[in-house]
Amino acid sequence: MDTLFSNVTLVTMDEAMHVYYAAFLGVSDGKISYLSRTAPQEQPKQIINGEGMVLMPGLINCHTHLPMSLLRGYGDGHDLQTWLNEYIFPREERLDDRAVKAATLLSIAECLRFGTTSVTDMYDHSGAIAEAVAESGIKANLGRGTTLWTEDFDFESYPACRELRELHEKWNGYDSGRIRAEASVHAEYTSNYKLWDALGEYALNEGLGMQVHLSETRKEHEDCKEKYGLTPAQLLDCHHVFDARSAAAHCVWLEPEDMALLAKRKVTAVHCPISNLKLASGKADVLAMVKAGMNVALGTDGASSNNNLDLFEEIKAASLLAKDLHADATALPPQAVLMMATVCGARAQGREQECGMLKLGMDADLILLDFTQPHLMPCHDVLSQLCYAASGHDVVMTMVRGKILYSAGKWHSIDLDAVVRELAEHAMPKVFLDT
Repeated sequence: MDTLFSNVTLVTMDEAMHVYYAAFLGVSDGKISYLSRTAPQEQPKQIINGEGMVLMPGLINCHTHLPMSLLRGYGDGHDLQTWLNEYIFPREERLDDRAVKAATLLSIAECLRFGTTSVTDMYDHSGAIAEAVAESGIKANLGRGTTLWTEDFDFESYPACRELRELHEKWNGYDSGRIRAEASVHAEYTSNYKLWDALGEYALNEGLGMQVHLSETRKEHEDCKEKYGLTPAQLLDCHHVFDARSAAAHCVWLEPEDMALLAKRKVTAVHCPISNLKLASGKADVLAMVKAGMNVALGTDGASSNNNLDLFEEIKAASLLAKDLHADATALPPQAVLMMATVCGARAQGREQECGMLKLGMDADLILLDFTQPHLMPCHDVLSQLCYAASGHDVVMTMVRGKILYSAGKWHSIDLDAVVRELAEHAMPKVFLDT
């Protein structure tokens, strides 16, 4: 046994939502190999004293844009379309691989600090992002976000599609599946049917997942209905975008018929409550989606529209929004929303057999939280505390596949000082220095 967590509270997130107090969890060869209320006979290589701590599965961020930490807080105070077109897109045009890699490493450091062990990312400069993920040790499903503004399109020669193929050929399955490549239609309103058909076919034929922004704003949703006579979900479904395992970010303005359709297609809705609130995009009805049979996971969106990657904030916001939307204090209780951040996230990434729970044989993707802090005492209900009182700042250790990537203020796979220098000397001047 490589590592033993002793005398720790285990939040398993298993089917019965078991919580074990003063328990023991062992890790061997990157997997959970021991889980009991009694200490093992085997002597481990290292023991981590978990007294006063909570050990749980790592959180899974199912929608983000890692390089956008470079744009954190830039252009705040606008609706989505103004923010994108007047602030974000012009600066993103200046990005190069070097800037993207530095910004991605900064975001991954933030994810690990806040207890996220796997991310679903949608962006361009995919090779640079994959390099950063590979070096850091985090898990990631990487989608090459693709737009198409003209009718002139050929899948084989279109630059974004060439980049997708390179991502797929070089990185899909890297490190026994730690990195997975995915196709990505950025959104209905930033592309057309030629791209939808091509990417839908490519994802299905190659066994890749699909990512898309869907019905994020009322304007996007209604403009699509006016133009095509169909909602964005119905339109993209007609072009086989959802034939592969798919994650649809936001889903704020879905109609009941959309929810039934997406449930039938086994599409995961990725709820990003804080970004949606900040951009005044609306409130997604998570309960309605769940009742329709959809899998619903959580995402932060990018640090540029959030403005951080703390998934514990999304957990609390999601629960509170559901209660407000339905005027029901019992709506989306801690058990449900914590499942969205773990079990449902693993399902969305196609990783449900490897992570999302504390279970024998699963990857040791674990986070340890310090419950001796004043705002977490007394603890009458550990699940309630995780939902409403904890934050990413309470995470003291993050482990992926049995490797400690962050602990006690130190990153073990990222040279944060070097990343900060690269941001200051290259990335920030490249994107923001007007000449």
